[in-house]
Amino acid sequence: MQHAPTHQPNHARMRAACRRLVLCAGIAAVLAGWHNTALAYAAVDASASASASASAAPVEGAEGGPAEFDRSLLAGAGQNTTDLSRFEHGNPVLPGDYRADIYLNNAWVGRDNVRFANKSAQANASACVDDKLLGILQLHPAKLSDQVINDLKNPAACVAIGDVIPGATMSFDVAGLRLDTSVPQAYMGQAARGYVSPQFWDHGVTAGMLNYNFNSYRSSSLGQSQTTTYLGVNMGFNLGSWLFRENGTMTWYSGGNNASSRRQFQNILTYAQRDLPSLRALLTVGDSYTDGAVFDSYGIRGVQLGTDDRMLPQSLQGYAPVVHGIAQTNAQVSVRQNGVLIYQTTVAPGPFTISDLYPTGYGGNLDVTVTEANGQVNTFVIPYASVAQLLRPGITRFDIAAGQLIDRSISNKPPVLQATAQHGFNNILTGYAGIAGSTGYAAVLAGAAINTKFGALALDLTHAQAHIPGYDTKSGQSMRITYSKIIPETQTTFSVAAYRYSTGGFLSLTDAEQARNYAQHNINAFDYTPPSIAAQSVDGVTAQTVLTPAEQATLAGNPFSTGTLLGASGLELQRNSFTLTVNQRLGSSGGSLYANASISDYWNQKGTNTQFQIGYNNSFHRLNYSISATRSVDPFGRFDNEYMVSFSLPLGHSSHSPTFTLNVAHDQNAGAQDQAMLTGSFGSDEQFNYGATATYANAGSSSGAAGTANIGYRSPYALFSASYGDGQGYSQASVGVTGSVIAHPGGITFGQPVGDTVGIIYVPNAGGARLLSSAGARVDGGGYAIVPNLTPYILNTVQIDPKGLPLDVQLDSTSVQVAPYAGAVVMLKFKTESGRTLIVRARLRDGQAVPFGAEVVNEKGATLGVVGQAGQILLRGVNQAGQLTARWHDDAGATQSCTFFYHLAPIAKGAHAKTYEQIDATCENPDAVAQAVRSGP
Repeated sequence: MQHAPTHQPNHARMRAACRRLVLCAGIAAVLAGWHNTALAYAAVDASASASASASAAPVEGAEGGPAEFDRSLLAGAGQNTTDLSRFEHGNPVLPGDYRADIYLNNAWVGRDNVRFANKSAQANASACVDDKLLGILQLHPAKLSDQVINDLKNPAACVAIGDVIPGATMSFDVAGLRLDTSVPQAYMGQAARGYVSPQFWDHGVTAGMLNYNFNSYRSSSLGQSQTTTYLGVNMGFNLGSWLFRENGTMTWYSGGNNASSRRQFQNILTYAQRDLPSLRALLTVGDSYTDGAVFDSYGIRGVQLGTDDRMLPQSLQGYAPVVHGIAQTNAQVSVRQNGVLIYQTTVAPGPFTISDLYPTGYGGNLDVTVTEANGQVNTFVIPYASVAQLLRPGITRFDIAAGQLIDRSISNKPPVLQATAQHGFNNILTGYAGIAGSTGYAAVLAGAAINTKFGALALDLTHAQAHIPGYDTKSGQSMRITYSKIIPETQTTFSVAAYRYSTGGFLSLTDAEQARNYAQHNINAFDYTPPSIAAQSVDGVTAQTVLTPAEQATLAGNPFSTGTLLGASGLELQRNSFTLTVNQRLGSSGGSLYANASISDYWNQKGTNTQFQIGYNNSFHRLNYSISATRSVDPFGRFDNEYMVSFSLPLGHSSHSPTFTLNVAHDQNAGAQDQAMLTGSFGSDEQFNYGATATYANAGSSSGAAGTANIGYRSPYALFSASYGDGQGYSQASVGVTGSVIAHPGGITFGQPVGDTVGIIYVPNAGGARLLSSAGARVDGGGYAIVPNLTPYILNTVQIDPKGLPLDVQLDSTSVQVAPYAGAVVMLKFKTESGRTLIVRARLRDGQAVPFGAEVVNEKGATLGVVGQAGQILLRGVNQAGQLTARWHDDAGATQSCTFFYHLAPIAKGAHAKTYEQIDATCENPDAVAQAVRSGP
């Protein structure tokens, strides 16, 4: 080794500085390597005597050559670093059985125990291929030699993947317990990307679940107060392959003006369901909605068997309606479908999105009511309009339903039968057809969708015939055309362009049954009377309040019914309808322009319903802004123009910085309103959110200033919210909580609102650990946590952040993967190792540090760590007392070892270590006992 001269010239000093920089980098890399190795060593099953690595360790057949350590980069010029040779071929993989996630060309194919064996004491262990592993990989190579065939069946032999398929390799990531297999494409099957074999789908465990949404809203206006309390529940249990669900709502209304308080329960859906993977279908018994891909969707109570596209890999497949709207104040939003209240919540001022509605099928109008704190009530409809539906070649979809029609506007429950089928013939053509029947009604539909360079086009024709008591037989046709197109050259998107024409005698199934219902009550079914809800009055004062029409009727002591609320009779016989949505990008920085149009008319009404909207969105640096204009015209020729300008600006650069929003709106009929909002979040997990709004309106009797405030908290066990608002002659306050409760084999766990398919994580002794895949979710004191949303039939990765774990608890792995059945409650178990964490400064009898890279094992031979520089060892999973042995090879290749004992102070039962315990030890023979000298961070 050369020594630098005492007086170095500039270039020599530069070389020395560079060398010191490289030395520091090398030390950091090595320390990181042995630290991570120690972590992973403790995570591997002791019976397998496995060692870990922070990165993938190549095994037999893997690409890449050996790594060489320049020992001169280490402190002390690389002295006492004799045992580095085993790291020159990647971090070591020791023989044993590993339960690993198995990947084929980066696609997960399964999880199973894989045996690893080494050909020599110095070589890494490699994965042993057998018939079972080939089956999981779905590899069935031909023309294997007799020797290889026999070895594949011999549990004592170890066949390399390269001996089975030329050019194939395997690599194993011990820390992630992941076995990657790379196979040339010529040997691959034709499975689609993202495919997970049904044999690896998880039915989950027997469990009971409750998802709840509670909201209480109190408002006062014009001397009248009203409290509405809403509880929506989705509950049920899973047993084997079956799941049972009940979806309902309970609403309480406070009394007033000599009217008694009342409550109302509504059952929305009750059903049992199971998967039939062989048919790629779901069987539902009870309440459900028909598939809306061919006919319009409607509810039935009976039996339904229909294709579930979620069982297809994602590369071959997408529905639950999302409600978008704008609230002017802290408003109550109610969503009804077929007259049934299915959702109710309180939203903050400004744009809102409701994306957590329970699945209600592919169609069915959603009637949305936004009740403002100042009494203003806005309603709108979310329709379902099918776009062109093209299927991949060879894909078939079907839906068969039989039962009773569920429609609250029909007093009797007529029987219905519907069957539909769709099939993709090739890349250009998809055909579809269906039949539907009910009492006195029959319909047949046929159509096709084609894919051309001019866009996707679907055309179908329905012929229907209905017999209505007291009328001539109604017979007619309905033609529907849908179109969609993206023009990349101009960045233009025609999201939906749909046109429908129906002859005067055409009736849909629900229209026909409603007409029969009218006829049974001696009402002219085809003489349509538009809705006209008379304003309720309380003590002679018109109740223009936050109360719904039903609540107003109750306060006034008037009878209330669905018919009274709707105030309409007879059917609207639609003639033409047209919808169009266009989006246009204006270059990379020019923003986007959008336009919507909706036009419809009816056989038994004069005039046309028309709505046009145009808008523009863009940003300038961090300022986002939008401009929109809307014009609507009703069949009576009355029109309304509305204009809105919105600006949004983050007030800072951190994730906790609040956002300021300014909305300026003018409505020709409702007047003008200016609104300023401040919203933000805080907390380590962004678990707190808040908002404040100041509003000034110039709208006749509703003019004046108003202020609102709201706050929310996302805890690991539920979501909490509260709001308060005060304005000209009114005030409101609300509280809400949503969450879930799941009973499973390990106990009862509380969590955030859940979706259809959920997971229960079990991590023993890891209370407080954070779930990376679920914002705000943490492991409770019993070691359980709820993963609120899993996607069925595909591979889901659930991760835990080990940050914050007690020092004496280690995870074998920080992620698990599962492909659940739809509606399943799956258990996701993370294996942990409990043991104390110890830092040892070990020296030999002559005072030298124990060699760098030496392996440290316990009495059972399980590796606990690796010696770092200066004899420092980070050991995880040690007991209160015991014996440790360091093993290495000297320069001549001879095996060397030394042993030391340790004894740590006891800790209370159930307590966790909060600091690293440190000891000094002389590594020589079993007689030297090392005592803990101090503890520190």
